[in-house]
Amino acid sequence: MTVTVSPIILFNIEQGGPEEAELWDGITEKQLVDWEGEWLPELFKAIQKLKRAGVARDSWPQSRHWDWRKKTETLQKMLSYPGFSIVCGGVTQGMMIIDNTTKRSRIEKNKPIIYIEYIENAPWNRKELLYDPPRYRGVGSILIRAAIEFSIQEEFKGRIGLHSLPQANNFYANTCGMTDMGIDPDYQSLRYFEMTTDQAEAFLK
Repeated sequence: MTVTVSPIILFNIEQGGPEEAELWDGITEKQLVDWEGEWLPELFKAIQKLKRAGVARDSWPQSRHWDWRKKTETLQKMLSYPGFSIVCGGVTQGMMIIDNTTKRSRIEKNKPIIYIEYIENAPWNRKELLYDPPRYRGVGSILIRAAIEFSIQEEFKGRIGLHSLPQANNFYANTCGMTDMGIDPDYQSLRYFEMTTDQAEAFLK
């Protein structure tokens, strides 16, 4: 697959400064190899650390069962499910798969939106996994920005939506400024968040 690479900046928390990174408009074999060889072993170690610290199982990473290879191979065969990834220091730091055709806005009735199917940060960037400090900051926000910009490109005016794992509710509500539409009983009882055109403009600023 042909991938466009755009320069971006992440904040390296360990070093206390900005670091050059790349936004890829795809999830390639490189990302999947990184997930298998880097993310999964690190996630296993993080879960062992949570166990030793006595952290309740319901506070463990709720995406720990995700299989990015299966998700990518299934969804990216369809043109309506493009992917994005972030690479920094030669290693994949985040991945996202979106749906650009099938979902409609619940706030602006029936207008098309970009729906985020899956979005995940590398384990070492996640404070809830007891990384103190995490390695990089800004991965999630840059992926959200990529979804907004894709929405604008598709003439959806920045509208995006997603169902949030409980551990990420605060990020979408407060960092991203999305509208919390409440628990969706038809979708694993997860909270549904949506970003309007005005919210997208505010986020991009």
